[in-house]
Amino acid sequence: MAAGIQLPGNGETIDLQQQVARLQALLEASRQVHSTTREEEVLEQVLRIVVRELEMAGAAFPSAGLAYGDTPNADSSAAALVYPLEDRAGQRMTELLVAPPDGRALTIYEADFIEGLALQAAVALENARNHKRNLEFARVQQDMDAARAIQRSLLPQKLPAIAGYSLAFRSDTCYEVGGDYLDIVAQPDGSILMAVADVAGKGMASAIMSTSFRSAFRAMAADGPPLDELAARMNQHHWAEGEEARRRYVTAIFLRLHPETGEIEVVNAGHNPGFLVQPDAEPRLFEAAGTPLGMLPGMRYASERSTFTPGTRLLFYTDGLTEVFKGDEEFGPERLLDTFLKCPARKADGILDALWAAIEHFSEGGPQGDDMTALALCRGASLRETRA
Repeated sequence: MAAGIQLPGNGETIDLQQQVARLQALLEASRQVHSTTREEEVLEQVLRIVVRELEMAGAAFPSAGLAYGDTPNADSSAAALVYPLEDRAGQRMTELLVAPPDGRALTIYEADFIEGLALQAAVALENARNHKRNLEFARVQQDMDAARAIQRSLLPQKLPAIAGYSLAFRSDTCYEVGGDYLDIVAQPDGSILMAVADVAGKGMASAIMSTSFRSAFRAMAADGPPLDELAARMNQHHWAEGEEARRRYVTAIFLRLHPETGEIEVVNAGHNPGFLVQPDAEPRLFEAAGTPLGMLPGMRYASERSTFTPGTRLLFYTDGLTEVFKGDEEFGPERLLDTFLKCPARKADGILDALWAAIEHFSEGGPQGDDMTALALCRGASLRETRA
């Protein structure tokens, strides 16, 4: 007589041969449900196994709208049996409904098989969902990498060679893309127009607005309008873009350099003050002359003029450079100005290297919390060296 295993509760036994056959069948069923990484195919495999191999009247995953054979309904059919599929954290993902033939009770073999199948299906379903999420994340990451490359390509790729001046900029985003904007445009009269701007917020939405801002700025700058007029027109354009654009208002500081005469003109539209350091003189700050662009319609902006004699240097920056923290202590604009004043470098790129090093040292290598962009301009160096 073959040895057998007595199952608790009802006195039924499964002999060893039946047990081996059950395990083999369950292993084959497990192989089938794990053979795909598509969620719908996992569930369809389970339904086919239940109806075809166990010869149940029907089976269904109502939440997925999938059924095989006679569609069981947990609400209307007392004979429908419910098997929850839970993830590793115990959260229910879906449930399997099974309708036995003629509404009879399941044999212990059938019940044991379906329970084992449901466990394997839960693992396969969770794996399929994780696989789908991983693919979606990879696609999003590819898009973000492409967006980052595009945004980097919109920065000036070649700085103008201005005899007797040194010009450099640096821009590092907090995330893959950001809302900082920097541009340098040659003007019809031989002057150089520069802009440093910061769209409110961070990430993709600000990056899109930054790109829109660039298009408008370049279109308006092409005719070389007066700087105060340019700021007013940019403000009105941004306001007219609608409610979402107004939420993403732009702080900006504009500079027009006349290299031959050594004169500059500056308009600050709600931006951080620009620093102007001249030999043997107190530092000059270009404070905001109006509200950020796009915040209020009809704004007018005032421009400031200054000489840019040999030995003079200038720094424009976004607030990512000052809003760096070490614990509760902020790097701040005063420390930035002090670092700029004490910087031994006389070339623009060396100044930016020194500023970034000071910020890194202050933050003790902490994570970057905001987009960081700066432009440095010096007069007196032979020719600028630049690095974006």
